[in-house]
Amino acid sequence: MTDESSNERLRLFVAIPVPEPVRDEMTHVQRELQSFVPRHAIAWTKPEQFHLTLRFLGGVPVTRLEDLKTAVGAVCSNVRALRLHAAGVGFFPNARSPRVVWVGIRDAENLLVDFQRQIETAVQSFATERGAEHFAGHATLGRVRDLKRSDAGKLAAHAQKISDRVLGEWAAREVEIIRSELSSSGALHTLLAAFPLAEKIESS
Repeated sequence: MTDESSNERLRLFVAIPVPEPVRDEMTHVQRELQSFVPRHAIAWTKPEQFHLTLRFLGGVPVTRLEDLKTAVGAVCSNVRALRLHAAGVGFFPNARSPRVVWVGIRDAENLLVDFQRQIETAVQSFATERGAEHFAGHATLGRVRDLKRSDAGKLAAHAQKISDRVLGEWAAREVEIIRSELSSSGALHTLLAAFPLAEKIESS
């Protein structure tokens, strides 16, 4: 008799969480942007779901979840905490025809890109979705549904106006594996595992 649960797949991604004070600042920017567009033009991300995605995996067999945890944990155990800062609003693929609105997340020491590559390598065999060709650290503020060119221009103008605004800095000390379940009311995120990074972080 076949165990149906063995065929179950979980829609997963690996991410760095964003602390509440930074989420609050992102929410403030989100509300500013909302004032420039019709209510339903963009599906805005819930503040509690702001995060820095390192790799979206797609449907991972539930039977491979423990192996995935081991792989991610092994990378995290050898990487020290990262000093991150959130600043600037951008658009994918571009400001003229945006599909995604985001806040940039970077680190002053350029360690984030290398860490993401290590995660990418570790989880490659688990992923059913292709990774981004070029990693750009960000937190998604919203996904465009139907946006007029004139409204896109208003968003771009405001993004330029606040391009130098820093929304927060923090020491990222853990990485999470999160399950995302899609529904008519939006995605439901469930934390499945968290892995600490090395505690040592040099003072500035």
